[in-house]
Amino acid sequence: MSDPVLPDRARGVFETLLILDGSPIELDAHLERLSASVQELFGADLPPGARELALDRASQRAVGRLRLTVAPGPAAGVLRADAVAATVDPEDLFPSWQRATVLSPVVIHGGLGAHKWADRARLARAGSREAEGCLTLVLDAGEEVLEASRANVFAVEEDALVTPPADGRILPGVARARAIQAARSLGVEVREETLTVDRLIAAGEAFLTGSVRGVEPVRSIGEAELAPPGETVSEIATQLKRLWMVDGATRWARAS
Repeated sequence: MSDPVLPDRARGVFETLLILDGSPIELDAHLERLSASVQELFGADLPPGARELALDRASQRAVGRLRLTVAPGPAAGVLRADAVAATVDPEDLFPSWQRATVLSPVVIHGGLGAHKWADRARLARAGSREAEGCLTLVLDAGEEVLEASRANVFAVEEDALVTPPADGRILPGVARARAIQAARSLGVEVREETLTVDRLIAAGEAFLTGSVRGVEPVRSIGEAELAPPGETVSEIATQLKRLWMVDGATRWARAS
C-alpha cells in the first residue's frame, strides 16, 4: 500500500545543482528535468527567466550549491521561480573514505517518486532522523532499496554495478545518468534491477551519486560495515569530475 498522504503541491518542485567557479553544473540537464516535472504536475512551462535567475544566483559563489524551486504563485495558474545559493565545503565534493556516509534504512511505501518535491514531510513521517554523515536509505516493501534521501544508490557486485530502476519510485538523478554513462564507457556492466538491503550489504561495496557531492562512498548500512571503494568507482568519479570541470570548474583544488 502506498503512502496515502501526498506531497503538498503548493510548495512546488526543485532542483539542486553544484556551483563551481560561479557556474551551475549540468544546468541544462536539471532544467530539462524540472521542466518535465512542471509540465506533468502543473501543465505549464517553466516561468520566464528561470535560467537567468539560476545563472545570476550561481555567479555569487565560487563553490556552493544552488536550489532552484518552481511553485504556484499567489495568482491562479501562475508559477514562480526562486533560486537560493549557499556555500559548500569543498571537502564534501567527491568525498574521501574518511567522510563516507552511513545509510539508515527507512520504509516509505511507493518511495518518494520521480519528482523532487519541495515538501519532504514523507521522510519525517517515516521516521527519518538524519545527522552529520548519516543519510536515510529509502526502502519499499520487502526491504527493496530505492534511493537515499538526496542521492541514488549503486552496489558493486564483482565487476558490475547494480542500481534500482527508474520506474517512477525514485528520482532519476542527473549524476546517476552520468555515472552509468561513465561506467559503460569504461566497459563496466551496469544493471538496473531490484536491489534488496541484504543484496546491497552482501555486495560489500556501495556508493551514492548526487548532483552536489558527485560520487560518495558508503561506509555502512545500519550496523553492517562496507569496504572502501575500489578502482572501478574511482575511475567513474574521475570521469565525472572531468566532465563537471568542463562546465567551468577550473579552480576547484580537489578536481585534479
